[in-house]
Amino acid sequence: MKKVLFIAVGVISVVLGVIGIFVPGLPTTPFLLLSSWLFYKSSDRLYNWLHRSSLGKYIRRYESREGMSKGAKLFSIACMWLMIYISAFWILESLKIRLFLLILGAIGTGCVLFIVPAAKNAKEGNVKE
Repeated sequence: MKKVLFIAVGVISVVLGVIGIFVPGLPTTPFLLLSSWLFYKSSDRLYNWLHRSSLGKYIRRYESREGMSKGAKLFSIACMWLMIYISAFWILESLKIRLFLLILGAIGTGCVLFIVPAAKNAKEGNVKE
């Protein structure tokens, strides 16, 4: 029963992680790390699938503490602000919620720039296979 529960929560966590790629405010990496741990404890097949998928490179990079390349950081920030712009100015009507979203975007940008470790050079920014 524990194995089935871990697999179910792991699959839900992967789905939330993928949604988090496109939705500002919903984190991606924590969900993928949770999925990795749950699959490690319950299913070798799903664990290997996750690590070999296109999402696996982010998990491996996190686990090896390589950091993000400057290009990945810039791309990440650009995607975040594109989604914030779409949400705040095309979808939302409340000024308070718009301001809150913009503040969260500024906090997220600061985290990516100053908290997320940067790769030492361009070669280290690539995933080792």
